[in-house]
Amino acid sequence: MKDILVLYYSHRGAVRALAEQIARGIDSVPGTQPRLRTVPKVSALCEASAPPVPDSGAPYAELQDLEECAGLALGSPTRFGNMAAPMKYFWDGTITAWQNGSLAGKPATVFTSSGSLHGGNETTLLTMMLPLLHHGMVLMGLPHGWPELAATRDGGTPYGASHVAGPQGSPVLSPEAARLAFLQGQRLAQLTLKLA
Repeated sequence: MKDILVLYYSHRGAVRALAEQIARGIDSVPGTQPRLRTVPKVSALCEASAPPVPDSGAPYAELQDLEECAGLALGSPTRFGNMAAPMKYFWDGTITAWQNGSLAGKPATVFTSSGSLHGGNETTLLTMMLPLLHHGMVLMGLPHGWPELAATRDGGTPYGASHVAGPQGSPVLSPEAARLAFLQGQRLAQLTLKLA
């Protein structure tokens, strides 16, 4: 059984909803299983710390999760066209994995959600790819020919699944966005098995 890490940070629940759909897609492929993980918020105060286990949702990611995974789906909300600080902070601490090459050759994909239609979804997806490229991962997007990609009104790009949550941060995905995330997880699982 190949574990595929679905690593995300979600502020209002939209990225978590996408992560859960991606995990369902992974779970639909025999021989693979999703491992959902999140990262804690970054505090502006040096002495503040998060509890060792989140109150709800997925457990916090550890470097061991990266080493043990056969593939990776990475998700973050947009922050001015970049991944959110908690996710960036996590990746800034992966130098040992980079030195060991523990992610090199593994397939990866990215997903995001923003608060507005032009909130930086595509640039966030692209900036999330950069540390993965430095780690030597094999990046996977969404085929442009998928009909859901042309039909969606709330996100979706060839770079990865996305969602526009609106100013209230609605975590409710459209049927097209949910389907794209599911298909992205399924495709990642299939690629993981091919590369194994």
